[in-house]
Order: sequence, then structure tokens, then C-alpha cells
Amino acid sequence: MPLSPASVRYAKAALDNVERILETQLEVIAEAGRVSAGAILRDGLVHLFGSGHSRMAVEEMYPRYGSFPGFHPIVELSLSNHHQVVGSNGQRQAMFIENAEGLGRVILDNFRFDSGRDVMLVVSSGGTNAVPVEVALEARSRGLPVIAITSVEHSRRSFPTHSSGTRLFEVADLVVDACTPVGDAAVSIPGLDTPVAPLSSVVSLTIINMLKADVAQRLTEAGKPTPVITSPVLVGDERSRQLFEDNYREYRERTRRL
Repeated sequence: MPLSPASVRYAKAALDNVERILETQLEVIAEAGRVSAGAILRDGLVHLFGSGHSRMAVEEMYPRYGSFPGFHPIVELSLSNHHQVVGSNGQRQAMFIENAEGLGRVILDNFRFDSGRDVMLVVSSGGTNAVPVEVALEARSRGLPVIAITSVEHSRRSFPTHSSGTRLFEVADLVVDACTPVGDAAVSIPGLDTPVAPLSSVVSLTIINMLKADVAQRLTEAGKPTPVITSPVLVGDERSRQLFEDNYREYRERTRRL
């Protein structure tokens, strides 16, 4: 059976969305890369936070093939581990907790940030839930510059749940607009009254990897290339194992102060 027209429309919508990123967001991604590379060159960290499905973008940055130390993923499972859907660890709980004001501060209280070296990157497609907004506000109050990856138009059309009345794009120092459609889902099906197939995950992971590549280039051009986690298919088993160990060692050293 050939691909349905709906599946092709999704692929085209994703490509169009990435094209909008290339047309409108390159300067801010480059600035985010400059700020992030600067933190790593100062032996600081780029902390990353995402809740719900935005957790995927955090884990896409580090650790995985093609990534390198300097990034510190902060993933709170109570906010994102809801694959059970209902029952224990269900989605109802996760969606409730994501709007529990005060949790963002409690999460960040676990770490010792360095305002002279560190950066915070918050990923939230909707950009209105209390916890990611609070993480951004708390990070700024602790002296960290904040980078956001969020969908600005969707966020503008949504009601913020944080008591400050602010959305993520309104509190971050740098905002990378994911340019995804209002409501996220991109494909309308005749006979189905609501659209399907969201774009935010595809787009946020694309932005994360654009940023990762930008930072890698800046570090290398500064004479500070980092060990990259690399598949044994490319470099052989022994070299791959060594690169993993080099990553673990550097990550441990960078995060020891936390």
C-alpha cells in the first residue's frame, strides 16, 4: 500500500517548518551557540531543562552519539515519564505536576550554579506551563542567562499558568522560535474534526542539533575540541569505548561542583 496523502503532508509540513527556522532563526541560534560555547570554554555548563515531551530535546543534546560534554541535562521523571498513560505514573499526574508552582525552584535547589560560567537552556513547546517558566525565572534570579526553545505564536495564543502571568518567551534572554503551528498538530484529515501529527518534537530536536553543531564548531575553532561520543561503526570498538570513557571523565569533572 502506498503512503497516504496525509503522511506525505506531514513530511512536507515538517520540511516547511525547518525551512522557516532557516529563514528566521539562524541569527538567534548562532547567538545561543556563542553563549553556550563561551560557557563551556570557561569550564562552565550549559544546563538543559525540559518537561513532558520536551524531555526528548534535553536527552538529544547529551549524552548520545554525536554529542560531547559541557551540557548538563536536568530531567525530572515525574514530569515526563508518563507512558503508562493512566494509573500509577499516568499522564494526568504529569500534567498536573507540570503546573505545580514552586517545583521549578525545588528542582534547581538541588544544584550549585555558577553565575559567572553557567547558562540555562529551557525547552518548552507551549511555553506556558508553570514549571518550565519557573525554571527560567529561577535561573535568571540566580544570575544565569536563559535560552529558550519554544513556539512563540502558540504560546501567545495560550493562557500562562504561572502566577506571574508570564510565558517562557517573555522571561528568557534569548528565544529560539520553533515556528510550529498553534496547537502543534499539522495534518487535517477529511472527516476528522481535529488535526493530528505534532511538529514540535521534530523541530525542537532539529534546533538542538543545529545548536550542538554550532557549539562544536566554535569550540574546535577556539582550539578546544571536545571528545565526541562516536559509534564503533565509524571508529572501531576500541576507539569508541575510549571516547565514551573520555566523555564520562570530563562530564564527571565538570559536574562535580554541582
